[in-house]
Amino acid sequence: MKKYFCILFLLLSFSTKASFILIPMEAEGQQNHLKAYGITYWALDKNYKASWLLNYRGGSFLLPDDTAIRRECQIRGVTFEILSDAAANTILEEISSPSQNMETVVLEKAPKIAVYTPKGKQPWDDAVTMVLTYAEIPYTEIYDEEVLTDQLVLYDWLHLHHEDFTGQYGKFFGMYRNAPWYIEQKKQAEDLAKKMGYNKVSEEKLAVAIKIRDYVIGGGFMFAMCSATETFDIALAAEGVDICEPMFDGDASTPNYQSKVDYNNAFAFKDFILERQPTIYEFSDIDTSKDRNNNNRRVPFDKDYFTLMDFSAKWDPIPTMLCQNHTQLVKGFMGQTTAFAEHTVKANVLVLGECKINGEARYIHGTKGKGMFTFYGGHDPEDYQHHVGDAPTVLDLHPTSPGYRLILNNVLFPAARKKKQKT
Repeated sequence: MKKYFCILFLLLSFSTKASFILIPMEAEGQQNHLKAYGITYWALDKNYKASWLLNYRGGSFLLPDDTAIRRECQIRGVTFEILSDAAANTILEEISSPSQNMETVVLEKAPKIAVYTPKGKQPWDDAVTMVLTYAEIPYTEIYDEEVLTDQLVLYDWLHLHHEDFTGQYGKFFGMYRNAPWYIEQKKQAEDLAKKMGYNKVSEEKLAVAIKIRDYVIGGGFMFAMCSATETFDIALAAEGVDICEPMFDGDASTPNYQSKVDYNNAFAFKDFILERQPTIYEFSDIDTSKDRNNNNRRVPFDKDYFTLMDFSAKWDPIPTMLCQNHTQLVKGFMGQTTAFAEHTVKANVLVLGECKINGEARYIHGTKGKGMFTFYGGHDPEDYQHHVGDAPTVLDLHPTSPGYRLILNNVLFPAARKKKQKT
């Protein structure tokens, strides 16, 4: 009898042995959402299997139970739960039920990440660089030289820093043309253009934008925030047209250049009107920071939120992945390009997040060739109105930031096993 109970005890022990680690991602269940992405990336990089449980407890991650993963979670302050085989199977069965708007997505490999950013930029100049560093996700900084020498093929995911691809130096002329940093950055851009064999910065930046376009068409994933979203599309649409005034490139712009813009060349935007005044801190009416009469955006601070769209996890896993969060309502934040006027967004581009108060899209996604792109308006999800020279955001104070989670959704997105989108 004693022997029987010993055998039964051993069998029960084996049957309840932990086999999985669940990293919950709902609001109350996770103490550090941002570092949770870093854990999942780390696990993929170490060749562990991983699954993304879409719409299950805020978009949780399922990893194999391993001492190294447990230790890494403890070191980084990431909440985790130990699951038996039976418990994990119960969760997976619940997710697979046709009645549940959930889906299990297998993550295959850690994507190689490139951040397009000028040399010498501080990490806090860019939200993506900050959150990658905070989440401990490795990345490589590249700039024009690397792009123009075809090094983009080395990477699965590319982020565009808050760049001005139009050659107008960020439209800072009106306020900062006499500032030493503006004069120095202008000189550096001109020197780099000459080094790469171009007469103008606008020509060199267009060449960079075309290389990035071809990278996406060939199957790359591109993510951009703030002014990089708008100026990238403007540069492509204005190919062969001089839209720069003399203070930017030394000669006159093309007469009536607005009529020569080809919206077909742009990724996401259509029917936009370019801002001709060099002293106005705007590129076009894509951005909703100001209206066509140059009046400031009229969204009260306490009502400045945008809503994430609700997609079918089983039928549309791609937008569902990109919208994973522990809240559907995300606090708004401003930037040179704060948000996108909905009338300028092409019909084939998905709006993932919108602010209905101002008729604006905050977060959009589309396909180009074999690749995909995501544009996210605003500068810093935890700095409402970022100004030049402001103190950097300390992400230790915002470990559960919904706005930053959207960035990290895009970082992990290329790791997913590809499924054909059904709609």
